[in-house]
Amino acid sequence: LPWSRLNHGAELMQSLEQAHVQAKERRLDAGVQVQGAVPGLYIQFESQPDVAMRLEGLEARASGIELVAVTYHQTDEPEPKTIERATVFVPDGKLKHFFSRFEKYMLQTPKKRGERRYEDLLDRIGRLRLATLRALWTDTAEAYPDEGKAIWWEVWLRRHDGRELQRLTEFARLLNLTLSDRRLEFDDRIVTLLYASPIQLATSIDVLNDLAEVRKAKESADFFASLPPEEQMEWAKDVRARTTGPDDIAPAVCILDTGVNRGHLLLENALAPEDCHAIDPDWGTNDHDGHGTEMAGLALFGDLVPLLDSDNPHFLKHRLESVKILPRDGANPPDLYGAITAEATGRVEIQAPDRRRFFSMAITASDKRDRGQPTSWSAAVDALSVGRTFDSSRQGLVYLDGESDSPRRLFIVSTGNVEALEVAYLDRSDTEPVHDPAQAWNALTVGAFTQKAHIQDPSWDDWKPIARAGDLSPWSTTSVSFQNLWPIKPDVVFEGGNAVCNSKGEVDYPVPDLSLLSTYYKPNERPFVLTWATSAASAQVARMAAIISSEYPVWPETVRALIVHSAQWTRKMKQHLSGAGGKRRREMLVRRYGFGAPDLTRALRSANDALTLMIQSRIRPFGGGKMRDMHLHQLPWPKDELEGLGDSPVQLRVTLSYFIEPNPGRCGWKRRYRYASHGLRFTVIKPTETVDEFRKRINQLALEEDEEKRNAGGDSSDWYLGEQTRNHGSLHSDIWVGTAADLAERGFIGIYPVSGWWKDHPKRDRSDRGAPYALVVSVETEATDVDIWTPVANQVGLPIEVEGIKV
Repeated sequence: LPWSRLNHGAELMQSLEQAHVQAKERRLDAGVQVQGAVPGLYIQFESQPDVAMRLEGLEARASGIELVAVTYHQTDEPEPKTIERATVFVPDGKLKHFFSRFEKYMLQTPKKRGERRYEDLLDRIGRLRLATLRALWTDTAEAYPDEGKAIWWEVWLRRHDGRELQRLTEFARLLNLTLSDRRLEFDDRIVTLLYASPIQLATSIDVLNDLAEVRKAKESADFFASLPPEEQMEWAKDVRARTTGPDDIAPAVCILDTGVNRGHLLLENALAPEDCHAIDPDWGTNDHDGHGTEMAGLALFGDLVPLLDSDNPHFLKHRLESVKILPRDGANPPDLYGAITAEATGRVEIQAPDRRRFFSMAITASDKRDRGQPTSWSAAVDALSVGRTFDSSRQGLVYLDGESDSPRRLFIVSTGNVEALEVAYLDRSDTEPVHDPAQAWNALTVGAFTQKAHIQDPSWDDWKPIARAGDLSPWSTTSVSFQNLWPIKPDVVFEGGNAVCNSKGEVDYPVPDLSLLSTYYKPNERPFVLTWATSAASAQVARMAAIISSEYPVWPETVRALIVHSAQWTRKMKQHLSGAGGKRRREMLVRRYGFGAPDLTRALRSANDALTLMIQSRIRPFGGGKMRDMHLHQLPWPKDELEGLGDSPVQLRVTLSYFIEPNPGRCGWKRRYRYASHGLRFTVIKPTETVDEFRKRINQLALEEDEEKRNAGGDSSDWYLGEQTRNHGSLHSDIWVGTAADLAERGFIGIYPVSGWWKDHPKRDRSDRGAPYALVVSVETEATDVDIWTPVANQVGLPIEVEGIKV
């Protein structure tokens, strides 16, 4: 060991001396001097494989030695390892700080009693070298530009003497570079934009020494939307060349809107002519308004800006279908929209009966009188979701004769927009209810939030964003004003853009920097168009649903559950919980934001510290007018690992998703007149309960006729929302936080029915066919040194790793 330490220390010392010499040579070669620049050099330290460095030991702020950037690199096969890379700025004359430590590290015995030899710091370091511009790059490696390609950089300056921007301005002048007038200032960093090639910017780390890190600037829709049509077309052609179309058997997003112009070069590869339909053949299938083509672009690609701003190949895993449900002139009679929606589903299913599809509908009623009560349109969506089909001869929604499992469908519906934007928009959103048919129990209803709260365009200098980053978008409606009887809506929120206001209280939009970019319905004029609001949000979630289905061919109830289960409230959303109110305020939170903003990666993947389990099953709720089945699921629980964590905090999340059959007649919604055919509930075993005691408790819960009068009971007080809030509609999600040791004893989940009109109408009861449901359960821990995923994978026989990604 002493000789190993001697050799390792000598190698580090030699590398540091070499870096010092190279830095002097590079500074001379640069041929540029910036007045007032603090001379120094950047050293990149690299860890031993799969070993975390002691980053705090690399700094010495009193000597001006500062850690500026940390990145992680994955080595190649056959044994992938993680390498940690830390870049440190060292002023001239301060290298002795490290040389001294290297010398002490190399000694067999300390010169003085108790003297440190820095083993814990230096044993972890694999090597060091003089840093290049790439060492300050903290974006993904593949996004780093070609050496000669000029781009807009996000330049992060380390604050130390107050003249950082002055020096950067001088540097840009000397090299004839373009520097943005806008900047953001933080306690220890200043962020601005600089247009340069990597070769040009690389000079800065030798002559400027103010850089902390660099990233690729975030392009906004403004850049692409403001381009001349011919330049937009070149960008569109580039995306088209990089895009591989979907397979014939890929799932689809079916756009129910104003039609889609499939002649758009970004859409034609995913939308076949035979998949374009219209309710009335005389209308034609082309988009007469533009809205449908906007939704198609978002449903296929999402916001186009990140794709346009990338050079990477793009592989489509889903395709498009279109049904034009609105005429060019006038409108359909309002009372026919339920039938039109039903007929639209029939057209695409006749054309491609075996295709998995998700219906995206951003067309909603403009009035707000229903306030959660079912209508003919929302009931039609519920009936179609649960498996009824439109019979044109009978003009009704029926189950297909002899079908043991009618095709169930997931509708992704926008909440609809507020009537008029206001500066104090949250109050308006809370009083304007979601629009018909967004109150449908079985639909996945999508509202809008926004992270877009930064304006770069100087023409909007006198305006500011209405919504703060992470909060509700100004257009989004909610279910805050619903009676408790009705479901929580929206279910989730997604990016819908932002609007602006000025000092006079005037509101304006669209602002390109605060909008999304999609496909324009007149591609011969220009390929791109700005888009925003709840319709844009819902189309993006429909895309998410199709991608999930392409990876996992699961039930529509399960896709809905996975999207909701992946959702999280932003910090800004949760800030509205401050003050008294407890679970009542939490109910307001969920009725405004749903269960938060979903994340595709979380919906598709587990991680070592975030285990997700998924169950699909069928239950027979009733028989002969009585309660019939309950299900008890024993989970493949990582019990030993959880017990080993002891008092460490963990989070358990449970999401239950199922479809109900509607009974829309307004007859008081009690007993035989209930809207839902059945209801399902979940409950988790208590640490002190035996399995028999748990089963008895579930039976007692199921036999309780009036659920509303039942006390919170059970485990409600342990849950974030609790039974009184979560048990609305046909989608229930809640979070329990406690100790790992407590959770280790909670490996059973019970699913049981509650009353519905099937129970009171035995002749119409379809319980014998089984009512499908999806159950998603996840466990998360903040512990970094425990793997709760692998033990479960071993129990259920999953492969442990596929291309380095847990699945």
